[in-house]
Amino acid sequence: MKLSAFGQKFAGNSGIVELMDDLGSALNENPDMIFMGGGNPGRLPEVESIFQQRLESIMADPQQRHSLFGIYQSPQGDREFLEQLAAFLNKQFGWSITANNIAVSNGSQSAFFVLYNMFAGTMADGSQRSIHLPLAPEYLGYGDVGLSDNFFSATRPSIELLDDHLFKYHVDFSQLQPDETTAALCVSRPTNPTGNVLTDEEIAHLDEIAIAHDIPFIIDGAYGVPFPGIIFTEAKPHWNENTILALSLSKLGLPGVRTGIVIANEEIIHAYTNANTIVNLACGTLGPALAKELFRTGEILTLSQNHVAPFYREGSQQTVQWFQESLGDLPYHIHKPEGAIFLWLWFDGLPISSQELYERLKKRGVLVVPGHNFFIGIDDDWRHKHECIRVSYAQGGTIVKQGVNIIAEEVRKAYAESEN
Repeated sequence: MKLSAFGQKFAGNSGIVELMDDLGSALNENPDMIFMGGGNPGRLPEVESIFQQRLESIMADPQQRHSLFGIYQSPQGDREFLEQLAAFLNKQFGWSITANNIAVSNGSQSAFFVLYNMFAGTMADGSQRSIHLPLAPEYLGYGDVGLSDNFFSATRPSIELLDDHLFKYHVDFSQLQPDETTAALCVSRPTNPTGNVLTDEEIAHLDEIAIAHDIPFIIDGAYGVPFPGIIFTEAKPHWNENTILALSLSKLGLPGVRTGIVIANEEIIHAYTNANTIVNLACGTLGPALAKELFRTGEILTLSQNHVAPFYREGSQQTVQWFQESLGDLPYHIHKPEGAIFLWLWFDGLPISSQELYERLKKRGVLVVPGHNFFIGIDDDWRHKHECIRVSYAQGGTIVKQGVNIIAEEVRKAYAESEN
């Protein structure tokens, strides 16, 4: 099979392909696997009940049912959904946006493919520009979306060691120096994979830098504010005319409906919608149909604050405790959990690579994600990249505890082997 350059890049193996292959196998084909890898959300009965009620209401109404299944929506998304969301955001946060500032995508991954390649890569004059990640490690799903080489650059973080085997990455503003080749700044908040939440002050500083360089500031809020609100510290939603805020319905418990949301100035939304027409033709209808009433009533905040966030906050605290008990005096650090649905573990001086640890754990029926995949744009030989893993605790309960014990056993074995 002869493939184009595009085909070779996108049909080959990558970190996100491996992750999603593991996810599909574990959740659909091998239910006995302890799944601590991908970002599939946990099951919350109270939230599922709300979605069930909403779906039953739609199905009972012939007009709504036809709109759901029998009509192409605009590439920008269902107009009523866009208007309800704009009204919700204006009421809650005092923003001044309209439906023209919002577009729907068939999942956040699809949105980032379009947005990133709109701003970065080979420019019309033949020059090259890149997306800059001010705080690596970052979401591995970004890594392969660029249509050209050297698509990302990143700033290595500073590391603060904390008590109780915790640590925290910080943006190293002294090393963050965008130039004429920088197309945009992008951060996830909370950060995937680490659960780090950039402070309001850090967000404001990054915004100032982006404005000063006349480049967009992209915030991936898939786990963050205002919804699904999986944040365990104080954080205010941020948006202005220079900000592109990407949101998602996935972590509310709707990953299967593939609904992402892009909020930006009207010029960007218009350009994005044109590109989305070519790539996707139209947007899916199920996510907006389920969620529009939640935005109209404000119930989206009740679900986030009363059910979603507490579930993951308790899960993170419990899983940290289990790791502290199981890892004992090993040279490990856990990134301070401030949000999202993962723990990020750093095994200082790990004698094997995170990839080999991943493979050993997979043989024992535990799926994690090796950390080197997340250091996008950092191409040096920094050993730290190969000493970390991302662990999801979304399955909850005894399954996660069992996985924690197996991870600890394999890590302990790796250190012991190096001493013999």
